Amino acid sequence: MPEPRLQDRLLHTGIEAMRGPLLFARNTRGVGLYESVEVLDVNDQARLGRVVAIDADNAVIEVFQGLDGLSLDETRIRFLGEPVEMDVGPRMLGRVFGGSGQPIDGGPRIVARDRQRIDGLAINPARREVPSEFIETGISAIDVMNSLVRGQKLPIFSGSGLAHDRLASTIARFVRLRGDQNEQFAVVFAAIGVTFDTAERFRREMDDYGALEHIALFLNLASDPGTERLLTPRVALTCAEYLAYSEDRHVLVILTDMTNYCEALREVSTSHEEIPSRKGYPGYMYSDLAAIYERAGRIRGRAGSVTQLPILTMPGDDITHPIPDLSGYITEGQIVLGRDLDRRGVFPAIDLLPCLSRLMPEGIGNGRTHADHPALARQLYTVYAQAQRLRLLSSVVGEEGLSPSDRIVLGFGTRMEERFLHQGSERRSLEHSMDIAWQLLAALPEEVLLRLSDEQIERQIRSRRANRTE
Repeated sequence: MPEPRLQDRLLHTGIEAMRGPLLFARNTRGVGLYESVEVLDVNDQARLGRVVAIDADNAVIEVFQGLDGLSLDETRIRFLGEPVEMDVGPRMLGRVFGGSGQPIDGGPRIVARDRQRIDGLAINPARREVPSEFIETGISAIDVMNSLVRGQKLPIFSGSGLAHDRLASTIARFVRLRGDQNEQFAVVFAAIGVTFDTAERFRREMDDYGALEHIALFLNLASDPGTERLLTPRVALTCAEYLAYSEDRHVLVILTDMTNYCEALREVSTSHEEIPSRKGYPGYMYSDLAAIYERAGRIRGRAGSVTQLPILTMPGDDITHPIPDLSGYITEGQIVLGRDLDRRGVFPAIDLLPCLSRLMPEGIGNGRTHADHPALARQLYTVYAQAQRLRLLSSVVGEEGLSPSDRIVLGFGTRMEERFLHQGSERRSLEHSMDIAWQLLAALPEEVLLRLSDEQIERQIRSRRANRTE
């Protein structure tokens, strides 16, 4: 039989069923997988969707704005014959968008310089460059201990009720490149499934601090249809890729909260009646998350870069839950927030011991940050880990049961949390953060400082002690 004519595909009324966010349409020959769709209601108002499954002459359509108010008899479908795309341009910076990429700040439509697929294009592994340039977030625990580099994907694992939203907006305001490249830096901030109050706080903080001019803000609210959450990180990353690879900018993408994205993915999978995997999530959640996270990177021959800081809340504070577990397999380390530190008023409440930045060695050291940076980070980790062990021991035998040197190390752990980890709303340069760390180490006996060279001890430790006694 001949293929359907184009005009026959424009308006289609053969809707067989609606379930969850899905439309089931019959007699849809010639339709392609992931083809974009307009779903028209009785008032000719269009909603965006895409074909997510095809079977013989039938198709399953995922509607991003939900199915509320649609009826089987009066709903029509327009197949667009192309993948889902969005307009992109340099003036996306300084604007606020909804979760589907439409401006919601009252400003004009974006003047499109290009139109790109929201799914992005796979990066040829042979063209990837190893990330190696330091990004200064203004957060001591990240910059000194778990450094972020351009092109990296470094998730933040949080828990329900912890201040990850505050940390996300703080990093968006503080982050910068070192040297004379800062004018080439931009932030794409995507809030996924957040409350109205949280979204307004993000918008207000960016505006109040004058940071909005170099930020593109995407807001998907908890009251928006769940399927729109599947769209939000993709449109945000499409904006970031345009800025990076067409405008030669270095872009940091902050995605919060990826747990809400995964819950929407489970909802759609349930509507498909797919066989669930761990804890009811679809078996393809790993590849779906990888399709998002792997859009970070540097490409040989391109001046720009895309760096990702996805934030996710661990259900029940369980780091082995499928969402953090799969994210950890895909990404290059993790920043973990601790509930005990949060209870004690430490902000940001970064629990250092389970944290890791696998690409940190590539971005720090002589010629990149400071020649003493690697040794300083190793020494801080070593002594802080000892302090944490002694804290557990003292809870059993009491602090008076510890040796004098052990009590000094135990006190170092408390001072490090109060002076180094806790910084409130203060932005710290890398040099300021390192100076605080050296001051803390200078209070320790030299026999504890096994990770430092004799030259570093003389230059950084003894000189500070001498200045203190003068």
